[in-house]
This record gives sequence, structure tokens and C-alpha cells, in this order.
Amino acid sequence: MNSKPPFSRLTPEPCSLVIFGATGDLTHRKLIPALYHLAVENALPANFKVIGFARREKTDEAFREELGATTKKFSRTAVDDAKWKHFAQSISYHQSEFHDLNGYCELAKKLAQEDDAASVEFGKRSGNRLFYLAVAPDQIEVILHNLKESGLNVPGEGGWARVIIEKPFGVDAATASHLNELVHGAFPEESTYRIDHYLGKETAQNIMVLRFANTIFESIWNSNHIQHVQITAAESLGVEGRAGYYDKAGALRDMVQNHLLQLLTLTAMEPPVSMSADAVRDEKLKVLRSLRPLKGEDVFKNVVRGQYEEGLVGGAPVIAYRQEEGVMPASTTETYVALRIAIDNWRWAGVPFFIRAGKRLPKACTEIAVFFKSVPPILFSTLGHKLDQNVLLIRIQPDEGISLGMSAKTPGSMLQIQPVKMNFQYGTAFEKQNPEAYERLLLDAMNGDATLFARSDEVVAAWKFIDDIEEAWLQSSDDLCFYQSGTSGPEEAHDLISSCCTAWRKL
Repeated sequence: MNSKPPFSRLTPEPCSLVIFGATGDLTHRKLIPALYHLAVENALPANFKVIGFARREKTDEAFREELGATTKKFSRTAVDDAKWKHFAQSISYHQSEFHDLNGYCELAKKLAQEDDAASVEFGKRSGNRLFYLAVAPDQIEVILHNLKESGLNVPGEGGWARVIIEKPFGVDAATASHLNELVHGAFPEESTYRIDHYLGKETAQNIMVLRFANTIFESIWNSNHIQHVQITAAESLGVEGRAGYYDKAGALRDMVQNHLLQLLTLTAMEPPVSMSADAVRDEKLKVLRSLRPLKGEDVFKNVVRGQYEEGLVGGAPVIAYRQEEGVMPASTTETYVALRIAIDNWRWAGVPFFIRAGKRLPKACTEIAVFFKSVPPILFSTLGHKLDQNVLLIRIQPDEGISLGMSAKTPGSMLQIQPVKMNFQYGTAFEKQNPEAYERLLLDAMNGDATLFARSDEVVAAWKFIDDIEEAWLQSSDDLCFYQSGTSGPEEAHDLISSCCTAWRKL
């Protein structure tokens, strides 16, 4: 069991990272740029190796050149050619079909040879393996099977073997449970890392520090002082070539089941008994199990689903979802979803949590807004002042930071009150640039810190909540509403939140 606290910056033990799906988009856009930045910051071990595993025939040099070009394109900073060249020497390519067991056996030989070379150069064999499954969900089973059959899942003496699995982790509770069984057939739970890149973002990590390291917030973080909470994930983009996946998933499965329910658990959880991975995840699981189920008619009272039509986004015309290439002409897939969620526990009784996620909205942003109860309308209201609520805004992306809205007197002889903000931004408060989420998550996986990764029971609990909603939707699509691209969503979503005498934050 992991006992390392999160938020530490340890240099990992020497290890080899094997990326399945090494020629794919995720490897080029996220994984290799993240590893390059870790190398530049001297955060990687001296004997670190990256082995790309994919079907296409390719030389090591050709693979490195392709990665170099895309790293320059997607890196968060300018790439230093000398530093890239040095890092690229740790990268190699292994060609094999995912279903070909012989390819895995050859990989095992290659890793053993690298261990032999390391023992000569460094005087110690590492034998540590990190397998990253950057592949489509239908490839996971065969890869896990062959890792087991080839013995790659079994660490050498004194070493470790771990696996990182990308979302989506199943499409419902049943498939997630089945996938957990498959994973556990090859790797124990403590060696399994289910990644959600939202949890690697600095502001998401800072939620626990904000809450539990500051008395002024933790003492009022309950139903006595908080009126409601809004969690938003807005995108201005459409499906962007992902229609094959998205038209089967929709906003509820794609965004709410993983990203937004994870942010909800961090916002609502009780203080963990320690900062160990399991202690933190125990408290997140309690929140998921406290969500009031939404079934049958309750779904249509508390959930709104919508689909974008043509409109203007950023001044440019865009087509309707049903006109996107790869989308069924009469598709009922939701591109927008809003939920009113109740958490049935002592801390949050009576406090609604509103969640919304949507595509083709006015702008892209992810945020958590905590609305505090209004002050009694006695003192200033008699003078004709209408006070705004105090709102704590946690910006996950972009412009990561935290702001607190409050009321203040304007300068002058008259008593005039207006809202002002106390603002904290990572970009200006600290001298160093924020790392990308994958930098943090890759480093944590190498260090054996699973705090920011979902545990098997967490995943299943989240799916069970989502499954009830999907089941109600299967019975009828009459509730599907439409919204013009470039607007903030369907009117029905505004009705959902206005029933609680409030409104969505303006995007």
C-alpha cells in the first residue's frame, strides 16, 4: 500500500516506460512533451528509458524525429534542440501487433538487455516497468492478456511493474467491473493507475489545500454557510473528428462520469485521516456513495440534456451536431448536460450541487463556484442596497487560480457598495510556470503515488450513479432539447437552476 504523501517531488527510481499506442495522438500531443519537460527539469531518473510499442514499421531514428516535430508543436515552452537531442536518446521503438504474443516476448528480451547494460554502467539492475495503455478501449484486454502471458506483468526481484490506463474505463458499471477483473488478473490494484488528467491540474490538486489548510474556509465549508455549488466544464469546440466515439458516449459519459464527479468529490469530501492515497480515495468514495440516486421521473426533473444546432462561435459560423461528419442524422446524443445533485450526508444536507458540461458554448472553461448564503437583509437593504452573494471561484482551466467575490464600499462620502474580487492566479503568484497535468501524473506513477488516480471502487460507484440516468433516457428521448451554438446552453438548463432561486454563472 502506498504511504507516500501527494504533492511531493521525489526523483523516481530508474525505470522503463513502455507506451502502447506510441504512434497515436495522445503520445505525440501529451505524453512525450510531458516527459521532455520532466527531463529538462531533471525530474527523471538517470537510467530512464521510453519504448514506443505500435503496429507500424519504424526505425528508432524515424520515431524520434516524428516525436521531435510534434513536441516542438505542442510543448508548453520552446524546445531546446540540445536538450531534446539528449532526451531523445532514451527513446526507442518496438514494432508489434497488439495481439502478437511474440512481440511481447521480444520486448521482454529488449528490456532485459537494457537492464544488463544499466547494471554495467550504474552497478545496479532496475527491472522497474511502467506500461502506459494509450490505446482504444477495445485493445486493452488483449494487451493485458499478453503482458501476463509474457511475464512482463511480474516485476523482477526488488523491482516493480505498474500499468496506466486511460479513460474511458468502461461504458457503464458492468463493463467497468469486468475491466477491473481483467486488470486485476494481470496487475494488483496497488499497481493499477486509472488516469484522469483533470486531477493532475494544479488548481484541482489545490482544492484540498484550500479547504483543509485554511481555517477560514474549512469552518464554513458546510450547509450552514453554503447555499449551492456550481461545477462547469464548457467547451467552444464541437466533436472535432471524434464523432465515432462521441456519438456513442455523449456529454454525460464523456465528461460527467469521470472529470466532473471527480471534481465534485474533491469539493465535498471529508478530511482524510492522512495524505496517503487510500485515505484520500476512501473519502472520495464516501461522497460518491452519498449521491442521491436519480431514477425514473427524478431524472427528467433533475437532469437536462441538449444538443447543439448551427450558430456562431467566436464570430464564425458552425454546423449543427447532426451535420458533423460521422454523426447519425437523427442522433439523440447529448452534447450538453446539466444536473442537480443532492449529497445525502451531514455536511451537505440541503445544498444542491449543479453540474453542467457542454460543447459549442461561448468559451472554454472549467471551474468550481461555491456560492455562500446571503447576509440577512436587514442592515444595508434598508438603505436600498442589493448585495451580491460571496462566491469562491476555483478556476481549473484556463488561467488557473482562485478568486473570492465580496462587497466593498466605493470611495467617497456616500455609502455606495459594489462587488470586488480578491484574486489569486498561479501565473503571477509563482515564478515558475504551471506544469501540464500529464507531467505530474506520469511522475506520480513512477513514484508509486496513486492519490490522483481513480481506484476501482471509485470508478464503479461513479458509473452506478450515471447508469440510472442513462437507463431513464433509454425509455424516452422526448426530453432532448436543442440550443444554438455559441449560446450558454438550452433554456431548460436555466429553468433547472432558477427553481432554486439562482442562475448559472455567466460563461
